[in-house]
Amino acid sequence: MREALDQKWQRVQEHLKHINAGFVQYEPGGALTLELENEDWQLEVTPAGFLICQAGYALEDVQSLLSDGTAEDLGSDELAKQAKFYIQQVVSKYRNGLKKDGFTERVEMNEEYVAAFFERAIDLDNLLELEQLITRYQRHFSAV
Repeated sequence: MREALDQKWQRVQEHLKHINAGFVQYEPGGALTLELENEDWQLEVTPAGFLICQAGYALEDVQSLLSDGTAEDLGSDELAKQAKFYIQQVVSKYRNGLKKDGFTERVEMNEEYVAAFFERAIDLDNLLELEQLITRYQRHFSAV
């Protein structure tokens, strides 16, 4: 059964990379990620059958933005709070539409980043529908 799932995921990967050369895979066998024109957002297709729209900030980048060349060193809690504030600003434009489309939202924070994830189940056997969803959300995030 595991072998059949691996073969299905292999087929999905090949198809998506063929239709859009921008897809990258950061871990062997892992999700395919597509950077969007709107620099704050990425699309991910996972082997588990989820489409994820995510926006996030590395805490190092937030530190750089806030310090603007000064030596001020903010603690990780303050950086995370500021990053969460920025994420909420980015996400607020899209939240209602994504939730209406069946996405669930979660926020993840750790020592390196703060990110908002919107995810929904997809049918990895229906490549045409998956293609249409990817195109739809590429347009969606470049239009607002």
